[in-house]
Amino acid sequence: MLYYLGDLLNWGPARLLQSYSVLIVIALYVGFFCVWKFLPKFYRFLPSDRGREFTLTAEAAKGKPTGSGVVFISMFVVLCFLLVPLTLPQYLILFLTWIMMLTGFLDDRSSKGWGEYLKAFLDLVVTVAAATVLAFIIKGYSPAGKIYFWLPFVTNPVPIPTWLYIIVGTVVLWASVNTTNCTDGVDGLSSTLVLFALIIMGLIFYLVLGHSEIASYLLFPGHENLDEAKSLIIYYFPHFTEGASWAVITFSLAGVLLGYLWHNAYPSKVLMGDAGSRALGFYIGICVMLSGNPFLILVTSTMIFVDGGLGLLKVALKRFFHINIFSNVRFPLHDHVKKNHGWSPAQVLIKFLTLQLLISIALLGIFLKIR
Repeated sequence: MLYYLGDLLNWGPARLLQSYSVLIVIALYVGFFCVWKFLPKFYRFLPSDRGREFTLTAEAAKGKPTGSGVVFISMFVVLCFLLVPLTLPQYLILFLTWIMMLTGFLDDRSSKGWGEYLKAFLDLVVTVAAATVLAFIIKGYSPAGKIYFWLPFVTNPVPIPTWLYIIVGTVVLWASVNTTNCTDGVDGLSSTLVLFALIIMGLIFYLVLGHSEIASYLLFPGHENLDEAKSLIIYYFPHFTEGASWAVITFSLAGVLLGYLWHNAYPSKVLMGDAGSRALGFYIGICVMLSGNPFLILVTSTMIFVDGGLGLLKVALKRFFHINIFSNVRFPLHDHVKKNHGWSPAQVLIKFLTLQLLISIALLGIFLKIR
């Protein structure tokens, strides 16, 4: 690992390898270069897209190499092993991210595709396992062995029982996985929205939650005294004693995603498939639950939830409760605006990203300051 190599060499510039800001830059650029350079070499080994049922872009995507998530997610995991001084819980999270990718890839390469209920069950198994690992990550670093949420409009951190954290974590992870998967239908759309979310969470990990003075100023501990606040930050948010390493992991994923986006920009040459979209949605959920505020999913993924999540809600209500909502709206929403409003793929991408940017800035201001 580069981090330990810097310690071993203990010489001039080599010591920079122990700087997390330097590791973030290396992770971002190396991740981009590796995927940009080597992803096309795997095209011939990837399955061909079958075309999604009920989508406007089915014919345009049909026949393109898909499932490239197996390449860039695997590169992401290897990159983290090389750059980040990982702890055992971080190894487990990376392993579960790779497993989520693998379930998607096996579906991508299946000739008929897996059934909805099988995929939902596998998602549930992996998300419950991840939520349990996250709960023990936070409890393991807490001197009192407790879990706390910091919530909008509430000054002091709120204690959360382990069972409730696991339930909330499972819901957030499962929703993030499936809504991100549904959003993957316009060249560059899902990857760009996820990239934006990763940059937000990486900056929050490194500059906000992992920085004692800034966290104190934003009243995360709920105290004004800085010395006391520093100790309380460790008490309330012990997992962010390693916030910088989570930032390196997050920017590693952002880097490989940038490399994929280079080839997926309209008109795309390759698709991420379920292998990519499910793993990306999973990791966004991981970041949100690590932050200690599950409502940050709105900061990272509002447009993803609107685009794909409302469609899932519409189908679920109609199938299980015979309730019809949004009967005149086609989902995913990007199909509706393309068919009914004549938006081009570029317009869908730019306008959805613009809305997410406006929403994220507003919600960050509310969540961080109105407490």
